[in-house]
Order: sequence, then structure tokens, then C-alpha cells
Amino acid sequence: MKIVVLDGYTATGRSYGSKGNKDSTEKQDHLLWEELEQLGDVTVYDRTKPDETVARAADAEAVLTNKVILGRKEIFQLPRLRYIGVLATGYNVVDIEAAHERDIIVTNVPAYSTDSVAQTVFAHLLTVTNRTEHYAIESRNGRWSASPDFCYWDTELTELAGKTFGIVGLGNIGSRVAQIALAFGMKVKALTSKAADTLPSNIQKADLQELFSSSDVISLHCPLTDKTRHMINAETLKMMKPSAILINTGRGLLINDADVAAALRGKHLRAYLADVMTEEPPKASNPLLSQPNAFITPHIAWATHEARTRLIRTAIANVRAFVEHCPQNVV
Repeated sequence: MKIVVLDGYTATGRSYGSKGNKDSTEKQDHLLWEELEQLGDVTVYDRTKPDETVARAADAEAVLTNKVILGRKEIFQLPRLRYIGVLATGYNVVDIEAAHERDIIVTNVPAYSTDSVAQTVFAHLLTVTNRTEHYAIESRNGRWSASPDFCYWDTELTELAGKTFGIVGLGNIGSRVAQIALAFGMKVKALTSKAADTLPSNIQKADLQELFSSSDVISLHCPLTDKTRHMINAETLKMMKPSAILINTGRGLLINDADVAAALRGKHLRAYLADVMTEEPPKASNPLLSQPNAFITPHIAWATHEARTRLIRTAIANVRAFVEHCPQNVV
């Protein structure tokens, strides 16, 4: 079986076939694709442009993709294709209806990054509440050594205990975030489709108005749908406290970039913390990039060594299950 990986670089952090440093504390040899080679003739591309997709996958029976789109046009130009493995949890890069029409199995990798993304939520939050990096840099630059007092601070420092943490979407990641927020001593409210009597007793179900107006921190963990697209906009931002901190590790299009930037400029929002953007990579002109209280990381919440290891292992297990005629994680 011919297997093509269309964009393998981000999963491994290096080109296919490159040799790692055997002395590295973060050994990544097992993150390469040797196990996949036991299942067929494997070709791995670091990146694939849209106009290269069909040519590269032309003879493939199985294709693995992370962000390369396999839409109706591409799927119907690949007559040998029988399997698509998405190297992610979200599978919006694949036209599922077209795949089903062709009897092509599509799989994903669920819940591989739950702990890593939840960890990133609080790394972002503590960036604002404690400003650890700011003070570490200032100390390195000699400011503490020159201080007339035993300590100094020039930013607002905030204790999380007792504050209200609002979560939009209570799936795997949202639920893990809720557990961590509770461990910090925070009150947790959730906007969720789950029934109130099914939630843990220390998580209060709330509607959008209540959650946005009462929360000190709001974290987005819902899927991107027609209903949730731009759910954070000028109107909903007005519901929030000016001291509120908004966190987005879900999808960039959950927010309206211009409206959030305007809220930051007008001091109607304390901070915006994001690991995702409307367009990735973002244009340099994106208004959020110039806001000092927007703290944005380049879509790395999923990219811990541990999460990527789980991703690759599950993706390969998905292919093996397909070869053995018992497909798993089918979408």
C-alpha cells in the first residue's frame, strides 16, 4: 500500500529522514515515521501547497494530512484513495461527504492534546496575572540589583483564588481546564449543552449573558460552527467586565479580531490571550499583533513532545487498524 503524508513537518519538528541528536534530552527518533513504513511504501512531505496535493497523492491508497485540504475536488481526482488519516482532532480540512460518497474511510486523533492545551491556558493566564517573564527579564537586565528596596513591582499582580473562571464548551479540554481552575481556588461557570444535573457539583451552568458578565476569566473551548463563529464581537465584549481576561485556545474564528483589538485599545478588556488566529500564520497587519495586552503564541498548545508522541502513535495505529480491516477513530 502506498501511503503519503502531505505535511509531516509540524508533527515531528524536522524533515523526514533527518537524524536527531542522540544526546538530546528530548529524544524524538520515535516521532519519525519508521513504524508507518512497516505498513506500506511511505512518502512524507514536509509541506504541500494546494496545487501540489493531487500530484503528490495521485498513486496513494492512504493519505495523512494535518492542514492540507482534501476537498471534493481533490478527493474525486484521486481514484486509488481508500483512506484519509487526519493528524489532528478537528477534521474540517476533509470534505467528509465527498469521502463517504467514495467509500473512503476518514479517521482523526481524538483527545491527544487535552493536557497540553489545558496547561497552555494557564501558562497564558499566569503571564498576565504574575508577569513572571517580565520580572525575570528585568532582573537579568539589572533592575532588581539597582532597586533601593528588597522588592519592586510595576505591573498589577492578581491572585486567582476566589475569581470566577467562565468556560465556553465543556468537552475534554474544557473539563480539564475546569479541574485546574478549581485547583487554583476559582469559581467555575460553564456555557455548555450538557444538562446542569450532569455537571460536577462545583461547576455552575450559565447562559452566555451570565457567564460573560460575571466572569473574571473567560476561556473558549467550543467547536467552530455557524453559531459560534465570531461569538466574541463588539456586542458580547460589552457584556464583559473591563477587567476580564479572554483566552482563546480553540479556534481563531471564534472571535472578531478587529472588535477584540478595539476593546483592548479602549481598555474595555484587560487582556486577550490566544494560541490561535483567524488566519495562520497571521498577516503582520493583524490589529491584535500590535496590542500590548494581546499575548499571542504561534499555535503551539498542542505541540509538546508528549502530545506529538501520542498524535503520531495514534495516527499510525489508525492506519494499522484500517489495514487490518477494523478501522478505529472513524469520523
